Amino acid sequence: MAGSAQLAKKNANELDVDSILQDFAELPVPRLRINQRHRLGDIIVISIMTVIAGAEGPKATGVWAKSNEDWLTDRLQLPNGIPSHDTIGRVLMTLKPAAFQLCFERWIKRLSGNRHKDELDVVAIDGEALRCSHDKAAELGPLFLVSAWAVHSVISLHQLATEEKSNEITAIPKPLDQIEIADSVVPIDTAGCQKNIVQPGLSWVSQR
Repeated sequence: MAGSAQLAKKNANELDVDSILQDFAELPVPRLRINQRHRLGDIIVISIMTVIAGAEGPKATGVWAKSNEDWLTDRLQLPNGIPSHDTIGRVLMTLKPAAFQLCFERWIKRLSGNRHKDELDVVAIDGEALRCSHDKAAELGPLFLVSAWAVHSVISLHQLATEEKSNEITAIPKPLDQIEIADSVVPIDTAGCQKNIVQPGLSWVSQR
């Protein structure tokens, strides 16, 4: 955990914590202002940093935040100190996923755009079944995801769940419409070599 914490702080220094606050500034506040003791932006930053550090869940988020309180205090307002893990959990549960996704994609776009003007990015598109995501007792099959991965930036730009592997063809255009892939090489398997998917002006590499 200590090594992961150092990685998270190293990444934050490189990416600038302020960029998270800026790109999530329009995220609707899900609580009555009269009862607010903590800033939503602070909770978002703490939560994202915790995920970068490799921890999962509100309790782990609270533990990570407490163990890095001095570092966070230097970068966030934290008017009432570090939020408890219960507070973090309640706030995250009230967020609207679609609104959060828009803010997160805006932030990811900022990160992926930090490359030399003459450098081509590589955005790999692929659909895979998520390992161990099935539930035999509930008669649920595995979760299929179509992902867009920025190879040079080492970040996931987009993920979309599909009902089954065969729906990958219809799902691929959605991430392509929502992420910036200009001046990019797009490796993709044969399922993506469809007329309604291939876009002019891009370099496509078919994987066999």
